[in-house]
Amino acid sequence: MDVFSDPYNVDVYVTGFLWILKLTAASTVGALVLGVLLAAMRVSPVPVLRGFGAAWVNTFRNTPLTLIIFFCYFGLFSTLGFSVSDEIDLNNYWLGVIGLSVYTAAFVCEAIRSGINTVPAGQAEAARAIGMSFRQTLTMIILPQAGRAVIAPLGSIFIALSKNATIVGTIGLMESSNAMKELINANGDAVIPIFLVFAGTFAAVLIPVGYGFSWLANRLAVKR
Repeated sequence: MDVFSDPYNVDVYVTGFLWILKLTAASTVGALVLGVLLAAMRVSPVPVLRGFGAAWVNTFRNTPLTLIIFFCYFGLFSTLGFSVSDEIDLNNYWLGVIGLSVYTAAFVCEAIRSGINTVPAGQAEAARAIGMSFRQTLTMIILPQAGRAVIAPLGSIFIALSKNATIVGTIGLMESSNAMKELINANGDAVIPIFLVFAGTFAAVLIPVGYGFSWLANRLAVKR
């Protein structure tokens, strides 16, 4: 563990995990917002919206995340000139957030749609009978109940998202996987300790998060 007695190595380690936390936080918000919109499209009475939602889910669920991240960098940035910041790390960060969000939103959509299907159809029919619109029925009656039913699945999706965030390292962001690679290259005799520290950090953060989502799911479960 002498490798982590060097302040520079500690700084590399901390910086890598800070980028992971930032990626996870921003991508979680983006995926949740987009996923809810896609779920609304998938249950919409408008055929075009249902088709768009289905196409999005089927496309991104069956496309490797690495390809999506590469497209964000080489397609949006290098070819089309899309840029969020002049600072390379910050620009790569936002490109990573875009890729992670559009990919994860497909899984969030299906989780929420499964929750919507657990809500008794009679509730939507009753809402329509008293004159509520589709939007009102969805936002005031269906989604609040569906959200409580899918806390555990969403927790698993967001935990997977935090691990998938390491893929953004393929476009040059110094997140945890690149930080670990740098430390191993500079300290070849300490491969196992470095690996254990990085793996242990993920486990120390994500295991309690998983239990937290499970507790919340049981606490807020809809009793029928």
